[in-house]
Amino acid sequence: MVRIKVKETKRFNDVMRFEGEVIHMKAFRATGSIKTGKFTWQKYSIEVAALDESGAAEKVMSDLGSRHRLKRTEIKIDELKALSADEIQNPTVQYIVGGGQ
Repeated sequence: MVRIKVKETKRFNDVMRFEGEVIHMKAFRATGSIKTGKFTWQKYSIEVAALDESGAAEKVMSDLGSRHRLKRTEIKIDELKALSADEIQNPTVQYIVGGGQ
């Protein structure tokens, strides 16, 4: 199922159209740590759908910052790995990428 959005909104878009060209999202898994106290860090692993690695890093920073009230300097991304369709565990990301069809 391919959905085409004509204009980009502030909401996260799974497929966008530029000059009549359809661009599909890719799945990424980010692992790292977030600051939870003055001297403590907690590890995390999160899956996101994005166009490229820089978009995935931006999405991770945005999500974790808004959920936990963190600044970008308090979020460390140690590894950002592209996933194939069978490696995706999050059903939402799998649907956006198109692997759940």
